[in-house]
Amino acid sequence: MLRSFSRAENETRPITFQPGIAPNAAGSVLVCFGNTQVICAATIQEGVPRWMKEQNIPGGWVTAEYSMLPYSTLERKPREVSRGRPEGRTIEIQRLIGRSLRAVVDLDALGQRTLWLDCDVLQADGGTRTAAITGCCLAVAFASHKLQSEGKIATNLLRCLVAAVSIGIVNGRPLLDLDYNEDKDASVDLNLVMTERGQLVEIQAGGEEAVFSQSQLEEMLIIGTKAISQIFHLQRQVLGDLAPQPAPLQSTLA
Repeated sequence: MLRSFSRAENETRPITFQPGIAPNAAGSVLVCFGNTQVICAATIQEGVPRWMKEQNIPGGWVTAEYSMLPYSTLERKPREVSRGRPEGRTIEIQRLIGRSLRAVVDLDALGQRTLWLDCDVLQADGGTRTAAITGCCLAVAFASHKLQSEGKIATNLLRCLVAAVSIGIVNGRPLLDLDYNEDKDASVDLNLVMTERGQLVEIQAGGEEAVFSQSQLEEMLIIGTKAISQIFHLQRQVLGDLAPQPAPLQSTLA
């Protein structure tokens, strides 16, 4: 089958990062996976949520908000604020982004602060949540550098890099980094989140009126792990000296 950008089944779309897209944020980046475009911005708020204070939990907190702009899809998508509450999908994605970044951020080094990650989808063509996670990692690195330059923290907030990619089964074959047309025809969807140390943060996998075998799961994890290792290389190219100390990817799936 002919895929977008004339790529093979185990290849991602072109991935690019444009830092500094939101000047008022502590750190920001426009991340593009092919035609999917997401602005990821990190801002710092002094203080932590009330529940942390009440339970005397030390350190800071990382939380995320995610939204698809009305013009991000072919048909206008109404703003969720006009509905009075976010959709279940939005809440799920926000929690996934927050969990993914808390897995690699040193909350003790952050101190009594809240790190907000705002992800706004400019154009949705599949894989918006995985693009958001990958971009937020860079936004946090830039925000960490700003805090260090201001003397508010002593060390890099990122213990290691984190990135994500989507994999799916379309017409019985595993495909990497699905665009919208592939995603809507997929019988199985999988979102893979990993750290640069080779640790799994999250695997979201499920069939749509379909089932999948253990061997298919293993095949999806293998191609996803290889792709994420390549994404880490791209992240490091953008970050340069701001990246955390190298931590080679080690996985039994590779």
